[in-house]
Amino acid sequence: MAHAEAAAKFNENEAKVNWHDKALWFVRQKRDKQAHKIQGWEQLRDYASALKANVLSNLDNYLVQFEENAKKNGVTVHWAANAEEHNKIVHSILQKHNAKKIVKSKSMLTEECHLNPFLEANDIEVIDTDLGERIVQLAQEPPSHIVLPAIHKTKEEVDELFQEHLGTKPSGGNPEYLTREARKHLRNKFLQADAAITGVNFAVADTGGFVVCTNEGNADMGAHLAKVHIACMGMEKLIPQEKHLGIFLRLLARSATGQPITTYSSYFNKPEEGKEMHIVIVDNGRTEQLSREDFRRSLHCIRCGACMNTCPIYRRSGGHSYDATIPGPIGSILSPGKDLTKHSSLPFASTLCGSCSDVCPVKINIHEQLYKWRQIIVKDVPQPFVKKNIMKAVGSILAKPKTYDFVGKSTRFMLKNTPKSLINSKINTWGHARDLPEVKGDNFEEWYKKKTEK
Repeated sequence: MAHAEAAAKFNENEAKVNWHDKALWFVRQKRDKQAHKIQGWEQLRDYASALKANVLSNLDNYLVQFEENAKKNGVTVHWAANAEEHNKIVHSILQKHNAKKIVKSKSMLTEECHLNPFLEANDIEVIDTDLGERIVQLAQEPPSHIVLPAIHKTKEEVDELFQEHLGTKPSGGNPEYLTREARKHLRNKFLQADAAITGVNFAVADTGGFVVCTNEGNADMGAHLAKVHIACMGMEKLIPQEKHLGIFLRLLARSATGQPITTYSSYFNKPEEGKEMHIVIVDNGRTEQLSREDFRRSLHCIRCGACMNTCPIYRRSGGHSYDATIPGPIGSILSPGKDLTKHSSLPFASTLCGSCSDVCPVKINIHEQLYKWRQIIVKDVPQPFVKKNIMKAVGSILAKPKTYDFVGKSTRFMLKNTPKSLINSKINTWGHARDLPEVKGDNFEEWYKKKTEK
């Protein structure tokens, strides 16, 4: 299903769409307030972007340095070329320890690799311990947002879900009650866990340590209670030195949720005595993306979700309409690199307004990369007959000033004199939800000539 079709399905519930839009814009506004409180915010963004560019240009050296230092700390380092290798490595570690009960904190990499269904197919219980992730896991849905995975669900829907799966009482969507019941449910899972899996927000090359950021402390609970800690990281998560954490941690939470800092920014350096720590470093298409000059900056991404919170398309189409692990503007750059045919509609799910680029904490030129993908797609992927011929006709009109002027005058005349019932007919899908603006007497060129002649 193309993005437009999936978005149309999401838009069937207009009240929920409006709520989803409003909720995400509220987060965007919180981000703006926090950014304006920081002196040198733009300089921080410049620093972060430059550091990421440095890492990508010297990735081989930083990866070797990180591995060497991690091994010195007593951490076992594994390398995975793709999702299949990643899943097999994690499974082999769990098999070695006869681990059958796993707690997992939020990790978009494990979502990307489809680790949960792989482990479940091998008779291993995997419990997502982030509250939002647990909600979508119970609903048997993928996350719809990389920071707010259950943003598409109302508290009333969560109430019904918990009644079905956790045996809770109806509460009318009471957030305090639902959170308390989720805590009770997850506490037992933590205590019974044989191993813990976490993601990695930042891996520090000069120490071999890594940082995991959460607001619920679930990564710490799992990692400290279980005997085995497996951290799964994309190879682009590296930063050069420990001191650079001060830049990225100040940017991450403010951009993601409008907080000064995440409640827990946990630095893991080495395993506790009598325990094991493993790091799985994953490529899975990242080196290929790095080789694409126009798109390599997409690997700067620190997974804050700010581009989703601001995007007018994402806010009113929902994360599931992208049918990709990473939705929204940044996902619309990453996904075509993995499967151009499947995800060919995503770069067109954008107004190219540039708001995503404006809020990106590492200054990825997101809207420009989306435009680049469009240029590639119209050449390499067969386009629908109607769209292809309409674009040809429009291109021909725009290339000839006299034709453009004639068509413009004719269109303005028709819009002025044609009944609205015909303008907003079934053929005009734009007219289903909005009116065209009122047509004035002149176009810009005519208006400008009159002004300059005076």
